[in-house]
Amino acid sequence: MIRTPNYPVREPLFGAGISTAAGAAPETLRLAAQADEQGLDLFTVSDHPYVGGRLDAYSIVGVALGRTTSIAGLVSVTNLPSRPAPMLARTITSLSALSGGRVVLGMGAGGLWDEITKLGVPRLGPAAAVRALEEAITLIRELSGGGRPVTFDGEFYQVTALEPATEPAPPVWTGSVGPKSLAVTGRLADGWIPGHASDWLSPRYRESRPLVDEAAAAAGRDPADIATIYNLPGLITSTPRASTRDGDGRWIGGSVGQWVEELTGAVLEHGASGFVHFAAGDTPLDVTLGLWAQEIVPAVREAVKR
Repeated sequence: MIRTPNYPVREPLFGAGISTAAGAAPETLRLAAQADEQGLDLFTVSDHPYVGGRLDAYSIVGVALGRTTSIAGLVSVTNLPSRPAPMLARTITSLSALSGGRVVLGMGAGGLWDEITKLGVPRLGPAAAVRALEEAITLIRELSGGGRPVTFDGEFYQVTALEPATEPAPPVWTGSVGPKSLAVTGRLADGWIPGHASDWLSPRYRESRPLVDEAAAAAGRDPADIATIYNLPGLITSTPRASTRDGDGRWIGGSVGQWVEELTGAVLEHGASGFVHFAAGDTPLDVTLGLWAQEIVPAVREAVKR
């Protein structure tokens, strides 16, 4: 079994990924409102500020939170090189205060550096980018929750006698991939989103999660406190499929019943903490979201409780 014996069975979170395409803005906001009305826990948006046809991720989150009442927003994951940590701390604590705490901070070290540098951001090598990620998480937490003015003299970030926000920092989830960034997740983060839509049966998860756990234990933390939340694309079909996984073992979807069986097993047998669905196929997005939120999610929640 992949998970350690101490992983608790926690009530899973359920979310939906929504578009950042500029041309889809009205539909994006409608889907966020629908997800809220139909009882999902969070909506997520990607962060690619170097693409002119994409909307700014934090602008989407702010507007969508203002139009909803219960659902949380997540930038999955924040392109840290383009959002300096002190200002990101102000952004995320402000959104939390304005929404009643309905926000999660997704963090990434940055990947598409040829694109990122078009913003005028200095290129960092892989090791430096991970060090900057660790420094940013630390600083953002220091700049949250009130207390004394913060002076921080780091390798990448420096602030002097800066007053922290009174709002506490939200949970931090990372999109860590490499060994060094996975270790940062273990030392500091509250949650981990496996990269490339990898799930609980994937080699990526089997090889990566132990690195998170080892780093957590070395830092004196309980590895079970670090949630694993999966990005999960896939079709929701009207009838059962002969196979719900492709030749490489990747989940491709199935009927409502097949989804319920698979996700329930992921929680009870593999310690999964949450799932963010990304629609696939030609079915209208509002229909797919309705099937996810009103049929699959309630059935998994009930099965896990039993």
